[in-house]
Amino acid sequence: MRPVGSKYLLEEPLGRGATGTVWRASQRETAGAEAAVAGQPGETVAIKVLKEELAHDPDVVMRFLRERSVLLRLTHPNIVRTRDLVVEGDLLALVMDLVDGPDLHRYLRQNGPFSPVAAALLTAQIADALAASHADGVVHRDLKPANVLLAGAEGAAEMHPMLTDFGIARLADSPGLTRTQEFVGTPAYVAPESAEGRPQTSAVDIYGAGILLYELVTGRPPFAGATALEVLHRHLSEDPQRPGSVPEPLWTVIERCLRKRPEERPSAENLARGLRVVAAGIGVHASPAEAEAALGVAALLAPDPAPAPVPETGGDSGAADPTQVLPSTGAGGGQYDPSAATNVMPTTGAGAAGAAGA
Repeated sequence: MRPVGSKYLLEEPLGRGATGTVWRASQRETAGAEAAVAGQPGETVAIKVLKEELAHDPDVVMRFLRERSVLLRLTHPNIVRTRDLVVEGDLLALVMDLVDGPDLHRYLRQNGPFSPVAAALLTAQIADALAASHADGVVHRDLKPANVLLAGAEGAAEMHPMLTDFGIARLADSPGLTRTQEFVGTPAYVAPESAEGRPQTSAVDIYGAGILLYELVTGRPPFAGATALEVLHRHLSEDPQRPGSVPEPLWTVIERCLRKRPEERPSAENLARGLRVVAAGIGVHASPAEAEAALGVAALLAPDPAPAPVPETGGDSGAADPTQVLPSTGAGGGQYDPSAATNVMPTTGAGAAGAAGA
């Protein structure tokens, strides 16, 4: 067991990602007034310990401290609550509620695609979470099945998705992080404007929701390739094709979310509303009126007139270095995984390099 500050004790790792490791942990004593949840001794929590290179970067540490109030006040039934933030020496950690259930990526691999109705209803709950966070000025920026936990998934009448890793991209996206060659994002889910380094807004989360919805009903993301670079190129240059198994109203929603121009994507609130209308209209017990409403869902998918901007991190107008990746051609490299986080190569002149599949 390993202590985190004076109040928490790490017990066992639950998973590792591009930015750190999530642990099952216990609380040793009540947290102070600076925490959102005081907790009780012996209580079980989840703690994400960020990678050491992040903790050693003063830009990241300052951002971590600056974003404390934003992360701690972000509460919603479909968002995993951040209870406390720990900064001690070379350690940065987020203390969160422990969700007893698999992540959506693992659930999909084990159980296969969802029905169109179930996919629409589950994604509507995720859109609810996004609407709440966007209203508070927080953009997730790494929406994917692996960042959706399913509370009570086993034997539950209805799945309760909970979006996690809010604020990780926001915390880690700093000039210092660029120096460490890390990129917080996943090729299969990256919006075109993120891949090109253009200014980003909450519309990147809507794009991610569209990719996720497509994957829920088909079992795979719409864009794949032999390398991360190929996947990113397809996001920029190709339109997704409708599979025969996807009902027309649901495809209307997916297609609108995956528009290349961010200003043409719906707001999270309108996305949630549209998905529930679609779910009601494509079910086996849908009335004629509900079916007709589902066919007219496009009218409900109005864009957000004031999308939440991604805060500037050293560039102009919120822009960032374009996402550039090298194919994993090194000896002994495994098969390319489109769901793995990538590295970024800053465009700083000759000799800049990075590797794919971090």
